[in-house]
Amino acid sequence: MHISSTVASLLLYLLVILHPISIYSQEVEDEREFDYIKGSGKGPGKWGELHKEWHACNNGKMQSPIYLSNSRVDIIHKSKKLSRNYKPCTGIVVNRGHDIAVHWEGNAGSIEINGTVYPLKQAHWHSPSEHTINGKRYSLELHMVHQTTDPTAKHKIAVIGVLYKIGKSNPFLSKLVPNITTLVKQDNEQRNAGMIDPREIRMSCRRYYNYIGSLTVPPCTEGVVWTISKKVRTVSLDQVKLLREAVHDHAEKNSRPLQSTHQRDIQLIGP
Repeated sequence: MHISSTVASLLLYLLVILHPISIYSQEVEDEREFDYIKGSGKGPGKWGELHKEWHACNNGKMQSPIYLSNSRVDIIHKSKKLSRNYKPCTGIVVNRGHDIAVHWEGNAGSIEINGTVYPLKQAHWHSPSEHTINGKRYSLELHMVHQTTDPTAKHKIAVIGVLYKIGKSNPFLSKLVPNITTLVKQDNEQRNAGMIDPREIRMSCRRYYNYIGSLTVPPCTEGVVWTISKKVRTVSLDQVKLLREAVHDHAEKNSRPLQSTHQRDIQLIGP
């Protein structure tokens, strides 16, 4: 059956409008579009000027990362932990140029927040940490990115952040080291890592910060539910060096500067 160009255009328009997640809500994969160098013309201070779809990077009022402080949060006492239901799934390790990421190629489980289920999609690392706790910036930060297709959900993306200080090797990263090593400076290359179990990340959600923010890379989409574990884990210096060595030179320190809270509600949730 032939469909006129007008009808086809209308269908495409409706698909974009009605789809639960805008095509511009996703993290930009092409790192040539931006960098982390201050004053380069493509650095964090200029992201919002590079493409109209990235305007939130400069003009948004709910941007991430932010300064987390025990003295500037609402303390919420809850006995129930954040609901997580992860499971092993085939994964690939990708050098995206601006970071190293793990993409799960199927059902790796999910988290549940206020009745909304967010399936796990990918995880990636920033060094040094993007968020700070009580003024301290840590050596590494892991972001576990989840995304729901529930049309009734107010927020479509949820990210769990885990901070790391230098100490013992991180077991989850240790299993990925062989794959990451082969990806040093290999932009957009990837390696099949077999079954990757997200439960081995071992983040603690007994006590955590919670706020509504944004993606920390373009297009800086807002309305992201952030959960930052208060428990700081350890990572070896060699592991941090490998993550920095693998990416492009401009991303060896791939942390976006802290953003204004604009008097947002920030909660510290725990028993």
